[in-house]
Amino acid sequence: MDSEKLRSLQAPLKSKYKDDPDSAVVTLSSEGKIGDGVTCKVDTGKAMVEAGLHPATGGDGMAACSGDMLLDALVACAGVTLGAVSTAIGVELGEETKVTAEGDLDFRGTLGVSKEASVGFKDIRLTFHLETDADEDQIASLIKLTERYCVVFQTLNNKPNLVTGHKIV
Repeated sequence: MDSEKLRSLQAPLKSKYKDDPDSAVVTLSSEGKIGDGVTCKVDTGKAMVEAGLHPATGGDGMAACSGDMLLDALVACAGVTLGAVSTAIGVELGEETKVTAEGDLDFRGTLGVSKEASVGFKDIRLTFHLETDADEDQIASLIKLTERYCVVFQTLNNKPNLVTGHKIV
């Protein structure tokens, strides 16, 4: 997609959201159904994914790990945002461009082995592997704007208000 096509797709949305800010607020949702063993089946809208325990917590590795899925979501969002930003600012990226994420977990926390060990990722590293002729200033701008507009990156970087609830069915 070129920058003109992207602008033409987004211009009416930007105008609408500017005129009616409430129309820009969209609630996304996800649902999972408890499966066999210690699994949860999540309908992603494109495929059914069965999540389960990571092998480091007793899983057999046959089900997707939700920690991996979190990193997958970060990579997907950052990759889409990188592509949109590069298109918008005219930085060409080659086919070898990719995004990777790595995260460090201490499973002692998840398994309740140590109260000192945190539950969740301690560190996450997001890396952009760029095939481009862009100069350092263009690359810095590309990364800065990708970080700024990537929903998952910003959500992880700025803790959202998170509440839990329950319903009896």
